[in-house]
Amino acid sequence: MNSAAPRARPSVAALVRARAADDSLGLVAGDRTWTWRQVVAEAATRAAWMRATLDPQRPPHIGVLLPNVAEYVFQILGAALAGTCIVGINPTRRGAELERDISHTACQFVLADQTYADLLDNHANPVLVSDAPWAPYTGAALPDTDPDPATLLFLLFTSGSTSAPKAARCSQARLAAVGAMGLQPDAVLYCPMPLTHGNALSAIMFPALAAGCTLVLRDRFSATAWLDDVRTHGVTFTSTVGRALGYILATPPTPGDRDHNLRVVLAPEASPRDSDAFRERFGAGVISGYGSSEGGIALMPAAKRGSLGTAPPGADIAVVTEDGRECETALFDENGRLTNTDRATGELVRRDAAGSFEGYWDNPDADSDRLRGGWFWSGDLAYRDADGVFWFAGRVGDWLRVDSENFAAGPVERILARYPAAAAVAVVGVPDPLAGDQVMAVLELPAGAGFDPAGFAEFLSGQGDLGTKWAPRFVRVTTAIPVVGHGKIDKKPLRREAWLCDDPVWWRPPRSERYRRMSDDDRAAIRAEFVEHGRIAAYPAVVDNPAAAV
Repeated sequence: MNSAAPRARPSVAALVRARAADDSLGLVAGDRTWTWRQVVAEAATRAAWMRATLDPQRPPHIGVLLPNVAEYVFQILGAALAGTCIVGINPTRRGAELERDISHTACQFVLADQTYADLLDNHANPVLVSDAPWAPYTGAALPDTDPDPATLLFLLFTSGSTSAPKAARCSQARLAAVGAMGLQPDAVLYCPMPLTHGNALSAIMFPALAAGCTLVLRDRFSATAWLDDVRTHGVTFTSTVGRALGYILATPPTPGDRDHNLRVVLAPEASPRDSDAFRERFGAGVISGYGSSEGGIALMPAAKRGSLGTAPPGADIAVVTEDGRECETALFDENGRLTNTDRATGELVRRDAAGSFEGYWDNPDADSDRLRGGWFWSGDLAYRDADGVFWFAGRVGDWLRVDSENFAAGPVERILARYPAAAAVAVVGVPDPLAGDQVMAVLELPAGAGFDPAGFAEFLSGQGDLGTKWAPRFVRVTTAIPVVGHGKIDKKPLRREAWLCDDPVWWRPPRSERYRRMSDDDRAAIRAEFVEHGRIAAYPAVVDNPAAAV
C-alpha cells in the first residue's frame, strides 16, 4: 500500500531564494526602492558577513535595535540564509531592563543606528549601521544549501508569567508558514509598526516575501503621514494596532480621504466606534483578530466589532478556570455590561494541540507554564458569548497591555519604589476606554502626608529606566495598601475599584503631562467614553461603592 510522503516544511531561506530572480518592486523605505532581486543580493551580503563574523562556539544571535529601515529587512533575510538568529530589541526599554534583554538572549553584538545608539552606551558590543561591516562581502553568492526549517530565525520578546519579558522562539518553518496568506503579487503591504512586533512580522513582512508583494516601510508610525504614504505607494493592505486608528481619525478630514487603493486594515483591539468611523471616512474595511506571539492560538476575525474572533474550524479553543474547567458563556444586561464576570472570565487556551508554540529562549519554567497537559495556555483572559465569539478581558497575573505593548508590573513597581515619599507601591492595569489597559500606581503614604503631583511627575522624568509606556496615567494615594493573610499585596480590590474608590486619585488627562486631582465630573466623562466606544463591559466592576454610580 502506497502512502504519501510527509509534506516538507518550507523555510524562510527557501522563500528568499525564490525571489532571487524577481525584478518586481520588492521594498520601499523612505525615498529608496529595491527590486526583490536586489533585496536578495543585500541579504546574501549580510549572510556572508554573519557566517564570517559570528563565533561558532556561541549561539548565533544578533540583536537588532533599529527603526523600520531597509537594513532591518536585510538583516532578517540574511539571517535566514545564514542560519543565524535575529533578536528584536524593543527600543521602549531602558537602562538595566534593556541590558537584561540583550544579555538574556545571548546576543553576540547589537546592531543599531544613530536613532538608538545612545541606548547602548553601557553595552560592550554595539555595531553601527553607518560602519557597514558587511561591505567587504558585497556580491556574495547565495549559500549552497538552505538551513533546516527548524532553525531558529527570530527571538520575539513577549509577555509571560514572570516579571521579566520572555523571548519567544520563532523558527524558519513557523515564520514561513505565517506568510502563506494567499496574497497576489500585485498587492502592496504597508508596515508602520515596528519589526519587533509580531504583527508586523506575521501580517506584513513575511506575507510580502512569500507572495512577492511590495513591502513599504515607515520608520515609525505617523498619523499625519499615514494617508500620504498609503496614497503615494498604492497600498492595498496594512496592519496596525487599534489605538492607531484613533490617531489617524484625529487628523483633519480632506476631500481626498477615499482617493487610494487601500482595501482592508488589520487592526486588533480597534474599538467599534473607530472601526465604523474609519470605514465611513476612508472607505476601507477594518478587521480584527487574535494571534498569540508565541504561536499557540490564532482566531479568525468575527463580524462583531471589537472582538478577538472565533475559533478556526476544528480547533478546540476555550476559556477555562485555573483548574481547567470551562467557564460559563458570557451574559450581558440591557446596557451591554457583562453580568457574570467572575464565572465567564478565564484564561484562553487551546486544548487539542500546542499550535506552533516553539517555547521560549532559556526559560524552561515559562515553557512548562505555557504548555501544560498538552494544552497551550495563552496568558490572556477572555470570555466567550453565546455566538462563540471571544472577547479580551485582560492579562493573567500582573501583565499590562498599553498601546498594544505588553509589560509586567514588577519592573515598574521597582522603579516607583524609589519615590522617597512612598512607604509601599503597587502597580495595576486598569481598563482603557478604547482598548487594553492604562497604568495605575497605588502609593502608600504615611497618615497626614500630602501628595505632591508636580514633584511626582518630576521624579518620573528622572528615571532613566522607566519604559516609554510605563508612566502611570492614574495615581491612587492611600494610607494602607491592602494585603492578604501572608502579607503580600492584594491587587484584586485595586483592579476592581480602579479610580472608583474612596481614596484620592490623581490622573493625567489625554495629551497632558500634568497630574490633577480627579473629580466626579472626570469620572463621569471617563464612563461616558466607555459607553461611547462600546467598552462598558470592561468598566471597573465595583460592588456596593457609591462612586460607581457616577
